[in-house]
This record gives sequence, C-alpha cells and structure tokens, in this order.
Amino acid sequence: MKKAVIVLLVLLAGFQVQAQRYLTKNGKITFSSDTPFEKIEAKNDQVNAALDIASGDIVFKVLMKSFEFDRALMQEHFNENYVESDKFPNALFKGKVNNLKSISLTKEGSYEAEIEGDLTIHGVSKHIKTKGTFENKDNKITGKSKFQIKVEDYGIKVPKAVTEKIANNIEIQVLVVLSPLK
Repeated sequence: MKKAVIVLLVLLAGFQVQAQRYLTKNGKITFSSDTPFEKIEAKNDQVNAALDIASGDIVFKVLMKSFEFDRALMQEHFNENYVESDKFPNALFKGKVNNLKSISLTKEGSYEAEIEGDLTIHGVSKHIKTKGTFENKDNKITGKSKFQIKVEDYGIKVPKAVTEKIANNIEIQVLVVLSPLK
C-alpha cells in the first residue's frame, strides 16, 4: 500500500508547487456485467486517488487483485484468465478535470465535472471522457462517476463458452473521498 501512495506522489510531483492536492488510499470502485444469463459484480475498497484542485490533474491507481466478488471462482477467473493480474497488476487512470475554470473546488458546494484522460487496463491504454460530480464539504472532496468500458477495447479475451455470461460493456462506478495532502 505504501508503494502505491509513493507512486501517486511521484505522479503528482509534476503538479504545481503551490497546488492544493487531495488524496485517498481507500476509494471505491465497483463494476458490473449484467446479461440475461448472469450478473457479475465486484468491488474494490483500496483505490488510491489524487486530485490537484488548482490544475485539475487527477490520478487513480487500482490494484486488480483487490477486487472482491461474491463467488471465489469468479474472482479466480477474473484474476487468472481475464485481466491476468500477475502480469498486469494495476489499472491506472491519469487525466484532467476539463471544466475546472467553470467550477470552484476551493468552495463548499457540489459541481458537475467533465473528466478525460487515459485509462490503462490489462496493459492497454484508451482515452476516455466521462462526467462526474465533486462535492466539497468539511474540507474533503467527494468525487463520483459512472461510465462504461468495452472489454474488447482492453485486449481482454472472453472464451466463447462464456460469452453469453459476460457483457460486452462493463459499467464502472467510482466513489472517492479525498482529504487535503498534509
């Protein structure tokens, strides 16, 4: 876990010196694949994230083996057969809040955000755009987003025997509560 925080701090090192940085080591990401044959859901409560509210730079690092499933066999197949967690241990998002000039994350309130950047999963990077919300309350920033990705875009191969059980589009939900970096 310390290594992940150090990596995030190194990634943030290029941010402005006077920047206001917010950080978490226990953000939450859930994903779901819903087909008529099976619903697959997983959650990860160990997501590292950092936000620079002066520049809008945002970084997420996700340890793939930290996703938890209802059934152990699903978790094993996810790690060994699909995302190959030993070979590709992390997912990484490095991006920016595009509409930072029209919102003020330094003031309490809730703000709609436009976020874009590169999402790397399974060793494949894709540029994505999504919307989300940030809420500044009690000196913490809560960020939320929901978006979809295509399994095939990230080079994840699904065996023909189970293609009807795994959706082509996976819904991802993000929830982070970021505290000021001290």
